[in-house]
Amino acid sequence: MSENSQPPFGPATGVGSLPGGDAREAARTVTGSFEDFPHLPELPARGPGADMIGRTAGLLVELYARVEPSGWRIGDHPGRDTRRARSWLREDLDALEEFTQDYRGPLKVQAVGPWTLAAALELRNGESALSDPGACRDLAASLTEGLRLHLAELRRRIPGARPVLQLDEPSLTAVLRGQVRTASGYRTHRAVDRQVVEATLRDVIGVHDGGPVVVHSCAPDVPFALLRRAGAAAVSFDFSLLTERDDEVIGEAVESGTRLFAGVVPGTGGPLSDPGGSVMGVRTLWRRLGLRPGLLPEAVTITPSCGLAGASPEDARKAYAHCVRAARSLADNPE
Repeated sequence: MSENSQPPFGPATGVGSLPGGDAREAARTVTGSFEDFPHLPELPARGPGADMIGRTAGLLVELYARVEPSGWRIGDHPGRDTRRARSWLREDLDALEEFTQDYRGPLKVQAVGPWTLAAALELRNGESALSDPGACRDLAASLTEGLRLHLAELRRRIPGARPVLQLDEPSLTAVLRGQVRTASGYRTHRAVDRQVVEATLRDVIGVHDGGPVVVHSCAPDVPFALLRRAGAAAVSFDFSLLTERDDEVIGEAVESGTRLFAGVVPGTGGPLSDPGGSVMGVRTLWRRLGLRPGLLPEAVTITPSCGLAGASPEDARKAYAHCVRAARSLADNPE
C-alpha cells in the first residue's frame, strides 16, 4: 500500500486531554496505547495556558490573550499567560517527538475551533468576541494562520506523521441557537447565521490543505450536516447523546464518506463493559440505518466519550486500552 493510499485515520484514538502534568508520561501513555493513531496530549491540570482555550489562544498570530478573573481576554501584546501557553505546547511537542521516532501514520493534534473560541474569549469591554462580527472574523483569520504554523511544526518534528487536525467545538450548537450568555448573564448573544458559521468553519478547515480535519463536540445535537458541508472529514461526538432524530443526518454523513469518531468509552472510573458491549450501540445504529456491516471499521474510529482530564491516570490508561479492544471487536465482528 502506498503512503497516499493509506487510511487517513486509525481504528481508535483519544479525544485530547489527560490527567496530570507530566508531558513525557502523557506522551508515553498515548503512543503506547494508540500505536496506529496517537494524538498530542493536553494536560489542563497544569493551569491557565494548558487549558483548552488558553492553549489555542497561544497559537493565535498577532492576537494575544491574558487571564482575567472572568476568563481569557484579548490584549494588546503577548504577556506571561501567552508565553506560558506556548512554553507548555513546546514541552508537549518535545515529549511527543521523543516517543514517535520513526513513526509513520496518522497523528492527531487538537485546537479549539473558531466559534467556541469566539464564545469563550472576551473583548476589552468584557463581552464575548461573539458579540462583534468583525472580532469573529479577525479571530478566525488569526487562528487559521496559527494552525498553519502549528501543522508545519508538527511535520518538521515528526516527518513520517500524516497530521490530522481536530477542531474542538463544544459551544457550536449554542452559537447557532443563540444560547451563549452575555457577560451579565441576563441575556444571550443573538444566534449567528448558519451560513456565516459554515463559511468560517470552511475557511479554517481549509488551512489543512489536503489533510483530514475532525470536528469534535461532546455536547448534544451536533450539527452533522453543517459540518459535512463545511468540509469536515470526520465528526467526533459522545455516542450516548445520540437520539433516533440523528439517524438521517448520520446516515447521509456516512454515505458521503464522513468518518464517525464514536465516543463510546466512559473515562470517569466506572466499570467498563466488555469491548463488544461497548460497541453494541454502534452495531445497532448500523442495522437501523441499513448500512453494510463490513463498512463499520472503514467508517468508525472508537474514542472515549470526551476528554479525560477529570479521570485518574490509571482510569485514563484503562479507557484508552478499552478503546483499542473495542475497535478490534468492531473490526473482527461487525455483525
